[in-house]
Amino acid sequence: MRTAPAVTIGISLKMYLGHHQTLNWSRRIAAIAGRHPAVTTGLAELFVLPSFPALVPVASIVAGSGVRVGAQDLAAEDAGPYTGEVSGAHLKEIGCDYAEVGHAERRRLFGEGDTVVAAKTAAALRNGLTPVLCVGELNQTSRDDAAARTVAELERLLYGLTGPVVVAYEPQWAIGAPRPASTEHIRTVCAALSDWLAGRAEFAGGRVIYGGSAGPGLLGDLGTDAGGLFLGRFAHDPAAVETILDEALALHGAAAEGASV
Repeated sequence: MRTAPAVTIGISLKMYLGHHQTLNWSRRIAAIAGRHPAVTTGLAELFVLPSFPALVPVASIVAGSGVRVGAQDLAAEDAGPYTGEVSGAHLKEIGCDYAEVGHAERRRLFGEGDTVVAAKTAAALRNGLTPVLCVGELNQTSRDDAAARTVAELERLLYGLTGPVVVAYEPQWAIGAPRPASTEHIRTVCAALSDWLAGRAEFAGGRVIYGGSAGPGLLGDLGTDAGGLFLGRFAHDPAAVETILDEALALHGAAAEGASV
């Protein structure tokens, strides 16, 4: 089993960039990752989730750079009469490593409830994809209440499943907000989720990262209390991604230096 990196940085482009914009952005990200010591030493894993039409060309662009590729969604079924859907089997065949599941926008705009999210998570796992499973409370509440609610949500969604998952803690009230949740709030919830995962051998290799208006500066503030970040609009500027990789290197510099000797 592949050892989990110290820091995981994921980027979802949603539907913001056009096709050629996505390819140009990917070239810049690949160039940064290919020379950045956080990535080249294995300290940080960087993955990107472009739109479906860009998956194959982006995978080709980032090949050899250390950047992994995934999809922003997948079907609950592997094949059949499901017009417009893309299966986990298809995604794996074209070189994806990740599949995002359960984002708040999918829930709100497309009516995806726990049953659908759990089925899509299962589809990702059985096809050898790592689910990027989004969980998080709807409304702003205390950090202890948020931790209890989010752990209960994760337990429901992963019931009966086995395999490594990346849990993206995204409080829904923080998505698209001017600033992320407070560092104390993030630390409390991420610690509770990490403890839950750590106590279950069936999810060995699982990690917890934070999303929800995450950007440069946050990783340094959180320290090692979160396993990484899940980025959206703040990653549209590749320079911001490089800054975040710099923060990851500063947090775990000794390990990176040892790996490079």
